[in-house]
Amino acid sequence: MSKKLKDKVAVVTGASKGIGASIAKHLASEGAAVAVNYATSKEGADRVVSEIVKNGGKAIAIQADMSKQSDIKRLFSETLKAFAKLDILINNAGVYDFAPLEEVTNEHFHKMFDLNVLGLLLATQEAAKHFGNSGGSVVNISSVASTSALPNISVYSATKAAVDALTRSLAKELGPRKIRINSINPGMVETEGLHSKGIAESDFRKHSESQTPLGRIGQPDDISPAVVFLASEDSAWITGETLFISGGLR
Repeated sequence: MSKKLKDKVAVVTGASKGIGASIAKHLASEGAAVAVNYATSKEGADRVVSEIVKNGGKAIAIQADMSKQSDIKRLFSETLKAFAKLDILINNAGVYDFAPLEEVTNEHFHKMFDLNVLGLLLATQEAAKHFGNSGGSVVNISSVASTSALPNISVYSATKAAVDALTRSLAKELGPRKIRINSINPGMVETEGLHSKGIAESDFRKHSESQTPLGRIGQPDDISPAVVFLASEDSAWITGETLFISGGLR
């Protein structure tokens, strides 16, 4: 059976763990060569690369802080040096922090907007320069928070609402160049980050599950098949869409 992403080259940002790592592995299993980006966790990124290579795929790990324009440019130049072209960008790198209104600071705001919004925009800008004549596919990892907008996550929710708006606007702007842009909006997903922030065993998780029609939070592998679909020719006539993958939670 031919692979959906045979001979394609993909950049996955924030791919050393969690949803990003799962996406990188799924893209590789469908034939894509993958640049596994990480900011700090070299060990995690190397583990993802070695797993892909062990399964017969192609991947390299590239360090870049996606909130810094110079790092973003280097990520793409190193990808092109390794794989000679670019077809797919998965904007997965992101950060979330909770704070009630009275604790919102410039730092809190810029930490999230610089990575979740500006970094995503600059990465897309850079990718658009390098996609070939046949265009490309960009998949933004947004969140149900863009619309569910719970208390105490105003800034994070605002970054994800911005991602949804960027997705729609850039889809119209870049469509004539055969560049498709879609976003996936996951609900709560069990990742290393969820555990490290203490959310995995919290009342917040239990409440989230109780409100979710399918009765559980997600796993990274619940998200990745849809990313493969949006990156591939199976979705050739889909752009500007936001796909909620949240077990029915809205």
